[in-house]
Amino acid sequence: MESNVKEYTQKFYLVAGDCNPEKELPLTMLVNRVIEIATVHANMWGIGYDALIKNNHAWVLSRVAVEMKRYPKVNENYEMTTWIESYNRHFSKRNMEITDQNGETIGYVRTVWMIIDLASRGGADIDRYGNIADYVSERPCPIEPISRLRMTGDAIRKSDYTFRYADCDVNRHVNTVRYVELLLNQFTLEQFDKSFVERFEIAFYKETRYGDTAEVMMEGSEDDCKLSVKVNGECHCCARFRLAPRK
Repeated sequence: MESNVKEYTQKFYLVAGDCNPEKELPLTMLVNRVIEIATVHANMWGIGYDALIKNNHAWVLSRVAVEMKRYPKVNENYEMTTWIESYNRHFSKRNMEITDQNGETIGYVRTVWMIIDLASRGGADIDRYGNIADYVSERPCPIEPISRLRMTGDAIRKSDYTFRYADCDVNRHVNTVRYVELLLNQFTLEQFDKSFVERFEIAFYKETRYGDTAEVMMEGSEDDCKLSVKVNGECHCCARFRLAPRK
């Protein structure tokens, strides 16, 4: 574990029990690691869960973009480093770099976070938690910014799913990773035997709660498609998957 005020690095080791069928780090676990190291870094500044919950506030993940050359393999060590790119009163942009056990960069992540009031479910002012400008880093993140994700209307209905207790998180809404898991399950094992997720983006528009039944919609090609999760006709999140052939 390494850190300074502006950056935080955490080491990981991928055991077989945490792998996907391709014997590599699953996208779901990568997103979970993103949330984990962002949380630890915020805690180090004193603006993590314990500080926010005193005001009935919480950090929530609004948008994510992942771009990978490859994913860590079984029994491989890897590291993730995180830093803040910028912020305003409403949103904080946080990036990550993933490196393998040889120190080679194998991927980057861009994220956008916001603070919500757990009572009103509306946004809260980030500035009330101190001068976050002190923690902004000039370290670059070379992948494309998160794009505006919207479906065109030509989507087909892939499946329905009712969210259960295990899908919900500490904020009492559907966990970010559960959305990713649901969307990944719209692909087949055979697709991922020959391809991997080179770029993944997801944007969250509305909270989904326990007991909500979602429709999963898909449009585009096998290697570049968009998916959405709709509840009662409203889009709660939209994602894009770009696949690349395995070498």
